[in-house]
Amino acid sequence: MHDQPSGPTDHRQQVDLEGENVHWDQDMSYGQYLDLERLLDCQHPVSDQHDEMLFIVIHQASELWMKLCLHEAHGAAEQIRRGELRPAFKMLTRVARIQEQLIKAWEVLVTMTPSDYTSFRDELGQSSGFQSYQYRELEFLLGNKNARMIEAHRAHPKHHAHLQAVLKAPSLYDITLQLLARRGFDIPAELVERDWAEPYTASPRVEAAWAAIYGDTTAHWDLYELAEKLVDLEYNFQKWRFSHMKTVERIIGYRRGTGGTAGVNYLVKALDLQFFPELWSVRTSL
Repeated sequence: MHDQPSGPTDHRQQVDLEGENVHWDQDMSYGQYLDLERLLDCQHPVSDQHDEMLFIVIHQASELWMKLCLHEAHGAAEQIRRGELRPAFKMLTRVARIQEQLIKAWEVLVTMTPSDYTSFRDELGQSSGFQSYQYRELEFLLGNKNARMIEAHRAHPKHHAHLQAVLKAPSLYDITLQLLARRGFDIPAELVERDWAEPYTASPRVEAAWAAIYGDTTAHWDLYELAEKLVDLEYNFQKWRFSHMKTVERIIGYRRGTGGTAGVNYLVKALDLQFFPELWSVRTSL
């Protein structure tokens, strides 16, 4: 004799909407709020190859994440400028979470084989991720200042002018060092006010300031936390760079990039760049 179920079983494959008060008609729908018709009409493959849609969507989604990254990083920079670190911590934490999504995107892209990519690569012409003006802005904001990089955007005056402005403005690290100076740390005057378009050069006195902060975290907890948020940001950026390099190596080997760079060999050089050098060197001296 089989046990009987304890109650009635409904095998219908439907969700009961009775009493849910669903708004079947809306003044503003989900699609209207997100402008989905325009967003989902931005994917225009130039070939008839199946995998080109993956290539387009991955890069468009990454640009959307970078837009949010910039929104949060600029916001954090402004809060640090004001000395309001707690809101900055939330924004920098969000940047780190966004970076995780950007890193994961490469894992989807590597489902594309070399044969898949070469089937439509020639249709891309000279277009390249090297020309991403949002990525360049993010690098400038974090401190990788290189005026030559702007030349890739000279045919687009709006983006060219905006990148010039970001290049000539203090980076996130510059603003952080200004805060340390206001807090009484011995930051060289030539670092507090300088030509912001020039690359930052590491300073033993800045490393000593960070050593003092790490050496007495109780007295300097908010600055200590800020330091670790910045380390998180650069750590994830380096993971993104590495994943980018290995993805390119896996798909096209050591062929030149569509934008004219040396491809993998160029990306390897970028792995040596640091945004916040003393936050890494101080770890050896602690």
